[in-house]
Amino acid sequence: MASISSSPRSVEEIFKDYSARRVGILRALTDDVDEFYNLCDPEKENLCLYGHPNETWEVNLPAEEVPPELPEPALGINFARDGMNRRDWLSLVAVHSDCWLLSVAFYFGARLNRNERKRLFSLINEVPTVFEVVTERKPIKDKPSADSGSRSRGSSIKRSSDGQVKSTPKPEDESYQEDEEEHGETLCGSCGGNYSADEFWIGCDICEKWYHGKCVKITPAKAESIKQYKCPSCTLKRSRQ
Repeated sequence: MASISSSPRSVEEIFKDYSARRVGILRALTDDVDEFYNLCDPEKENLCLYGHPNETWEVNLPAEEVPPELPEPALGINFARDGMNRRDWLSLVAVHSDCWLLSVAFYFGARLNRNERKRLFSLINEVPTVFEVVTERKPIKDKPSADSGSRSRGSSIKRSSDGQVKSTPKPEDESYQEDEEEHGETLCGSCGGNYSADEFWIGCDICEKWYHGKCVKITPAKAESIKQYKCPSCTLKRSRQ
């Protein structure tokens, strides 16, 4: 185990350490899974899965020193092996491994400032979690909500807590694919038409229904200046009250 003096200190160094340990753990839970499974004998003492900075993995007893030099992985992963479905057990180990990887990274990052910690997490968040790889799951994308504002192909327009509208450009092909996946079953509250990523849509902040911009006569430019959009139906209800 590395000494404190030789520990990674910069964001890039910490992320490199995180990535190497992640590779080792992924190898244990995928390519070397049979060997890993056999090493986790429930008859043995408390065992932990370690990922090392040289991209290797190890199943071993926890560190004897208290407190340990680094945060320790989940203790006793071997005890649950035979009491669970193999796939479920591996998924459980993967979840705990993700937690351990994050704890080690932010242990090393204790002296980072706010912006550096944010950048470190952003780098980590760009790669799939161990759990996602082991279970072959794709990261779940956020679904539209009442705060989502309007959306058009190539960009997403969202409101911040102070009511300001912020636009985040995306590559057109990426945005098109994401929009189709996120809104595939969304119907226009006016005409009933299906969502299409090449058309401009806007969401009502009151009833949370989505509309073609052309159906409610709202253009992308006009949407930028709207702090809270009310669809025609909600506007009519309010006027009657």
